Amino acid sequence: MGSYEENPQDIDQADIVVGIPSYNEAETIVHPITQASLGLLQFFGDKTAVIINCDNNSSDGTKEAFLKTPTEIPKIYLSTAPGIKGKGNNLMNLFARAAELRAQACIIIDADLKSITPRWIRNLGEPLFMDFGFVAPLYVRHKHDGTITNNIAYPLIRSLYGRRVRQPIGGDFGISGELLRIYLEHDFWSEETAQFGIDIWMTIQAITHDIPICQSFMGRPKIHRPKDPGADLGPMFGQVLGTLFDMMTPWESYWKEVKWSKPTAVFGFGLGEIEQPPPVEINQEGLYRRFAEGHKKFQGTWQRVLTPEVFAKLMEAAAIGEGRFDFPTQLWAQILFDYAVGYHTYTDERATLLASLMPLYFGKVYSFVLRTERMSTQEAEEYIEDQCMVFEEARPYLDERWGKRGEKDAQGSRSR
Repeated sequence: MGSYEENPQDIDQADIVVGIPSYNEAETIVHPITQASLGLLQFFGDKTAVIINCDNNSSDGTKEAFLKTPTEIPKIYLSTAPGIKGKGNNLMNLFARAAELRAQACIIIDADLKSITPRWIRNLGEPLFMDFGFVAPLYVRHKHDGTITNNIAYPLIRSLYGRRVRQPIGGDFGISGELLRIYLEHDFWSEETAQFGIDIWMTIQAITHDIPICQSFMGRPKIHRPKDPGADLGPMFGQVLGTLFDMMTPWESYWKEVKWSKPTAVFGFGLGEIEQPPPVEINQEGLYRRFAEGHKKFQGTWQRVLTPEVFAKLMEAAAIGEGRFDFPTQLWAQILFDYAVGYHTYTDERATLLASLMPLYFGKVYSFVLRTERMSTQEAEEYIEDQCMVFEEARPYLDERWGKRGEKDAQGSRSR
């Protein structure tokens, strides 16, 4: 892949590394750098440390902002070669460099974090020196922030792999030296994983390699650049789903044995957080419009991918119309399971399949917003937990369909 490095202090060993992946983050990266340095000094003062900016050859001055920010902890700037983009490519550069530095612990934090404090570094790093190998973040988020997490990543990871990891694509993680080596020896990689699929890839690899996992309560809500799911989804949706679906094949023998999920240890103080996250503006009309547009454009694809029963239920839900619209969670689980099977059946049409799933996701998010708009953060969290149980109860549906994948379903041959 090739990379470029600036190592002004010639660092050749570090017990602990903080990595900050970036692409054109000059305006936001200074705060996470400063807080990371303070956290390393305050909580890991007895260890050698370095902060690494793993960048995508940014053109906005990210490198200069990173290197010029005064810190007591030394820094290394690392970039992919010109033309190579993607968060996953950034992080593979980071993993390789951290392994060269013989790091016992590697912490990853987002470059656009506004709410990070020095304690975040402690919370993501300390469990790695207490026999945990993978630390996922646990923070209060606005009920309408993280809609891919709430409606897809969390329930699917939980129902497939049997672990309750609340933020499997949270962006902020702790990784042991052992897990770094596992990541570097991976035998599965894709274009989607090289982009925004990397977070879910890291989580699944940790679970399936039986690495001791914990969640660390971060003490503050995650505040970064919030995104309206109807306006800012971009390619992330396909990259996360593509990676998740892709990994079902190499790890089939693992998830086939999973029946129910088990909780994951929590490091830190529980969910008694009183500081509320900032509101997320949701364009409800836009969400429903994109679902309705998809209904017109992709109905044929939906009919081919979904079983006749699930397709009929979807058409019933679509007929209700805006305002009273409801997307039952069991139907949503069955749709995602059908799409997992379809992704492995129609392998030459995967881009179209993922494009046709996106309007269904908009419909589900619209229904979720309608259902939760009067709920408190805690009530919405309980609702998400209930949805996850529905996914787990629906798992036999996936198992049965997965066993028949590749067969020409009656509705498939009819619509061809």
